[in-house]
Amino acid sequence: MSIRFGVSPIAWINDDMPELGGATPVETVLADAQAIGFSGIELGGKFPRDAAVLKPLLARHGLDLVGGWYSGGLLAHDADAEIAALQGHLALLKAMGSTVFVHAETSNAIHGDRGQALARTPRLDDAEWVAFGRRLTEVADYIAGQGLRFAYHHHLGTVVERPEDLARFLAHTGPAVGLTVDTGHAALGGIDAAEIIRAHPGRVAHVHCKDVRQPVFQALMDRGGSFLDGVLDGMFTVPGDGRLDYGAVMRALADIGYAGWVIIEAEQDPAKADPRRYGEMGLRHLRQAAAGAGLAVAP
Repeated sequence: MSIRFGVSPIAWINDDMPELGGATPVETVLADAQAIGFSGIELGGKFPRDAAVLKPLLARHGLDLVGGWYSGGLLAHDADAEIAALQGHLALLKAMGSTVFVHAETSNAIHGDRGQALARTPRLDDAEWVAFGRRLTEVADYIAGQGLRFAYHHHLGTVVERPEDLARFLAHTGPAVGLTVDTGHAALGGIDAAEIIRAHPGRVAHVHCKDVRQPVFQALMDRGGSFLDGVLDGMFTVPGDGRLDYGAVMRALADIGYAGWVIIEAEQDPAKADPRRYGEMGLRHLRQAAAGAGLAVAP
């Protein structure tokens, strides 16, 4: 049982705000990821969507494709429509040998809108939770039948943000609906990532590690800023550069026998936070935390 360390390209090229690293070549991202020591990388917006092109591109840099964000719309349509819409993304992941399907509900999300205060995150009523949970479970069962693990990404500015949201999410979905446990989004949403890992081991399908700067986040909320304002202000950073205890997170993963990907994903302005330097810092910190927890890391 071992973990593997990967990275998200969002530190180099931010898909939500193309002005942040939008001119950076994909080759630069891949070369940096390899040099830092990552084994895999998640899908970025500028990456080729043809496996015949993407596979040799990643192979030149010794990287596996871990998976990649998929924007869902299950509050707007049923599971059959979602399954039909995700076929292209699924086909690429299967062709690339990916093992996880990262999904997030975005039909009413506000995290991509700089005009929306983060305090206005949408909430679901009882009936909406029942329908949403049923549809998520249908899609996750389908994804499992295709050989991948469904990994729902809780996220600030979406319907699964706070502890009460996550509790209802877990109550209304079946066991095939796994979680992308994101330490940064968890912390700023008031969720203890280590506690969730221990309490729901069967749901932990994927792990994203980012650190947080709590004073920056609090100032954002006090002035009514948006999620993207928070990214620009620097509310996220890499593990070891914020306040989160990654020893506790790694011990929780060790306690449940987690074997899978651990991804460093920190949305920052690359002009202020050099992606390679911060990637090295984050990976070094996570390696130390994993070693201290007795987690084996795949070569």
